[in-house]
Amino acid sequence: MIRLIIADDHAILRSGLKRIFALVSDMEVVGEAENGSEVLSQVQKVEVDLLLLDLNMPGIDGVELIQRVRAHRKGLPILILSMHNEPQVATKALHVGADGYVTKDCETEVLLLAIRKVANGGQFIAPNLAERIVFGAKSAETQSPERLLSDRELVIYKHLVSGKGVNDIALELAISNKTVSTHKMRLMEKLGLKTTTDLLRHAMARGLIQ
Repeated sequence: MIRLIIADDHAILRSGLKRIFALVSDMEVVGEAENGSEVLSQVQKVEVDLLLLDLNMPGIDGVELIQRVRAHRKGLPILILSMHNEPQVATKALHVGADGYVTKDCETEVLLLAIRKVANGGQFIAPNLAERIVFGAKSAETQSPERLLSDRELVIYKHLVSGKGVNDIALELAISNKTVSTHKMRLMEKLGLKTTTDLLRHAMARGLIQ
């Protein structure tokens, strides 16, 4: 029996996954988490064979969350289930400690296969992503932001490279500072950038700023 923790901030998705796992004989959901802190708490106190983890969670998330889970449970298999289908995002997650990566639009059979393989000590990458990684998908740094970012992320990207800070952007767009910061983190991750200086260089290389 593969004991699972489902970590995702959307209750409907967790409920749907539980219904899927209830239909198979070798999987059991033993814990749920809707934010990063709950993930860390669950992996420390629950006997579990695999963590099914969304990259974007309230609070601690992404690379930092994977690293902190690894610090608490070094050998715990981690399978990422994410909305992001960019090769560079998957590669980064695998590099910092995830054992597998599938996207939320995958077929149920692919998800179950990934869980079984990762829980048994293997690695798994969604076939569509594996093909793009192996056959040389263009790096984020060579692609235009319009191709990689969502509409909201692109708006915030343009505000950032124009010199505006998080507070100014939040005020102009009538959203919270936290929302702006989350979008900033995600767009930086998609573009493979680490610092604001990297972001400015990225924009300058595309003639968006002088």
